[in-house]
Formats: sequence, C-alpha cells, structure tokens
Amino acid sequence: MNLTHPRHRATTAVLAGALALLVAATGCSSKADGKDGGTAADGVRTGPGVGAKTIRLGALTDLTGPYATLGKSIVQAQQMWADETNAAGGICGRTVQITVKDHGYDVQKAVTAYADLAPDVVALPQVIGSPVVAALLDDVQRDHLLTFPQAWAASLLGKDPVQVLGTTYDLDMIAAVDFLTRTQGLKAGDTIGHVYFEGDYGANALEGSTWAAKKAGMKIVGQKIKATDTDLTAQVSALRKEGVKAVLISAGPAQTASLVGVAASRGLRVPVVSSAPGFAPQLMKTPAAPALAAMLHVVSAAPAVSSSLPGVRRMVAAYQKKYPGSPVDSGVLSGYNAAELLGADLKKACAAGSLAREDVVKAHRAQRHADTGLGTPLDFSDVDRPASLATYVLKPDAKAVGALVEEEKAHRAPGVEEYLSGRHT
Repeated sequence: MNLTHPRHRATTAVLAGALALLVAATGCSSKADGKDGGTAADGVRTGPGVGAKTIRLGALTDLTGPYATLGKSIVQAQQMWADETNAAGGICGRTVQITVKDHGYDVQKAVTAYADLAPDVVALPQVIGSPVVAALLDDVQRDHLLTFPQAWAASLLGKDPVQVLGTTYDLDMIAAVDFLTRTQGLKAGDTIGHVYFEGDYGANALEGSTWAAKKAGMKIVGQKIKATDTDLTAQVSALRKEGVKAVLISAGPAQTASLVGVAASRGLRVPVVSSAPGFAPQLMKTPAAPALAAMLHVVSAAPAVSSSLPGVRRMVAAYQKKYPGSPVDSGVLSGYNAAELLGADLKKACAAGSLAREDVVKAHRAQRHADTGLGTPLDFSDVDRPASLATYVLKPDAKAVGALVEEEKAHRAPGVEEYLSGRHT
C-alpha cells in the first residue's frame, strides 16, 4: 500500500534497491538434495518444491509498484517466519526456503514470473493483487498450487487451491454500513457515497455496500476511479452535491488521504469508512492526518497490529527486533499470518504422509478452525464461502504501532448470512 503521491515515488525507488539483497537471500532454490517427486527416504511422498531436505515456497509480490510498501512488509514478515521455523527444526525435517519474484503490480510480468516460479515450489503464501490472482487462477488450478492471495475479492472464491484469508470486500462493506447506522446516526432515506477502484476490488466492495444500503432503506452514490487518480476533488464535489451523510472508500492510501483531506477542507465533514487496503500508517505523517484522525474508520478482516492479542504482540516485538526501522503495518500481520497458516497445512500434510501439492491442498481444506492467535479463527472447508464472516472496525491513531487502534472487536454484521445465501442462489 505505497502512497502514490509524487513525493513518495523516491521511496519506491529506494525500496527496489534495498530489497534486492532480500530477494537474493530468499530467492535461493537449491535442488542439491535430489530430484523432486516420488517418495523420500523418510517415507514422505514428495513433488514439485519438495526434496529430501528442503520445502520451497514462492511469493509473487509488488516491490516496485503502487503496493511496494505492503510487499516489503509481507516479504520480511514471511522471511521472519521461515527463519523462526528453520531455527525450530523446519517442517517435516526439512528447511523452508522462500523464492521472491517482484511483478511491480503488472499482470503480464506476474504471469511470466509465475511460469518461472511454479515448477519449483509447493505453495504460494503470497500473491499481491486481485488482477494478478485473477489472471493466474486457471494456472493455479491446473497446477494444484495452494495459493494465498493478498487480495480479498469474492471473485477469488470457488477454486480449491486458492484461499482468501478472512472476509471478502463485500462483507466488510456490509459491516461498514451497519457501523454507520449503529454509531454514526445514519438512517433510512440517507445517501452514502462510495468511491471505489475499477476492477474486482472496487466492484466487489460496491456489491456489499449497495446490498446493505438497500436493506437499510438508504441509497449508494458510486464514484468509480482509477489507481492513477490521486486528486479526488471532483469526486468530493459530486458527493457534496448529492448530500451524502457518509462516504465509503475502496481504493488505495493515496486516494483515502485525498478524499478525507479534500472533504474536510470543503466542509464535507462526514464519517468516512475505508476498506483495509485504503489505509497505510504513513498517512498519519501527511497533512491529511488531523482529518483522518477525526473522520476515518477502517473495516478489516484482521485486527490492528497494535492489538493486545498475545500472538500479535509477540510477532510485533520479533519483527521490530529483526527489522529495526521498518514500519509495522497491516502487511506484517497479514504476511506472517498467511505463513503460519501455510506452515500448519504443511505439517498436517506431512503427518498424513504426503507433501505432494494436491495433498497439501487437501490438508488445507480439512482445516475447519485454523487459529494462529493473530485474529479470528478461520474455516477453510467450503471453497465457495469466505474463511471468516467477522469484521473488525479500526480507527487511526498516530501514536499506535501501525497507526491504527481497535474501535470494535471482530463481529458478524446482521444480514451477512442472508447476503451470502442470496449470492449463491
């Protein structure tokens, strides 16, 4: 979730160079322990990405594009998990290696990187971007490659090897509308604005907000934008003319900062609720910070990294020690949680006697109450349903780790089951 304002572009360039060593370090894919496939000496069935001494995982990430900051956080968090896991003896008697490929949020680059990476890994604990995952769905399905997207569009459900971790964007927006009616005074007859990215992310978020608003007797006024749109003055003016009583935003951090900052300066001081990818801690060091603190709320499948959950506190402390000076943002929690969940899947598959790809997927789908201590328990048994139906509401706080604090604990918004039933009929 890198800010796309011009003054932050230099940061992206620096990140690219700084991460070169990290990619090189995590990118080793040694096959010195013998040919993949067959049955190893320990009796465990193997396959692509698994040798007698190593388990190789892959990451298709963004280290040089609009989500470079997020990508760096996830890569570092997952490498920390791998280092911790290896220090404790590895998995199934094998050392875990992670190969990192940077696609820069370019779908064609991602497709090429996947073709290069896929033959040598057993699973992908990180793929950034709904458009990227959408382009790879058929390949992932064909290859039986367990894949955890860093994307939460409902369109990614329904594929056995692809796992959205947590809620989907539409469920979070249903929770956002519920939050506005319960706590911010919105009622039947009111109008809510929704600014959203074109593509699966924004479209799925809009599905949820439109359904929830209709059920509550309210109206959604949509404003579709591109990822390159970072000045939302025109959108704020349009929403103000519509007399909106609140605004939802499903975009990136740069767009959230512009929306809230412009709205505050133009006198549109209404509650704003953002999807999780629309916030980054760096926003609280911009001129928009006071307005964000006063007006913004964030709906998220995951808790804030400032959470008092013991697992989160331990992870944050370990990350700060390993990567001093790196911001601790939602990507750290998201990346580490994904790696922990994949580690549990691999251990379960090993216990059943096979680390072949299709058996790793089978072990994953058998998990009905996966609990890493980093958020809500997840149920992976139904490919057509989100792994969780519970959404957190968070609020900016510049003094907190990750610049977010918990406003409401994870809860299932009224109507979610009804919405899901309607979606599948």
